[in-house]
Amino acid sequence: MASLGTPAFRLYILRHARAAWAEPGQSDFDRALDDDGFAEAEVIAEEAADQGYRPDLIISSTATRCRQTAEPFHRSVSEDLTIDYVDSLYSGSVDTYAELAFAERQESAVMIVGHNPMIEEFFHRLVGKEIAETAAPFGYPTAGLAILDFDERPTEDDYRGACLAGFMTPRPAH
Repeated sequence: MASLGTPAFRLYILRHARAAWAEPGQSDFDRALDDDGFAEAEVIAEEAADQGYRPDLIISSTATRCRQTAEPFHRSVSEDLTIDYVDSLYSGSVDTYAELAFAERQESAVMIVGHNPMIEEFFHRLVGKEIAETAAPFGYPTAGLAILDFDERPTEDDYRGACLAGFMTPRPAH
């Protein structure tokens, strides 16, 4: 269980915000956020920043809807925040998500922006079924943000010991 002090490593898991249906002839990869999705992305970035959640690095799928979900963090957290866009998050496995999240690097607070079902499976693997289903009883929502703390720096081969420090969803924009 993670301590109350500064964690050795913090992982943010963000599912892309709500996307529009594909237009005729448009690929799933190119689907953009709809109006509600743009609002969700802005709200979750602002709320995360307001609560002091500040990733050092964002790793996002290259899919349009993920890029559009990650971008508001530049405005809310820092203009200097690095966002790495990685193709393999679009169709990669849970192991791909773990490899990218826990790669050896200098940053100790990393955000992954990706897709279901991998986001939900990754979350379940990290915190266990009971905690995952309590945090997200109806499945991992669009623009849902899990904050996980680790007492020891995880690796792609050993990432046990995650403690769910928070779970946020955007409030209705009404």
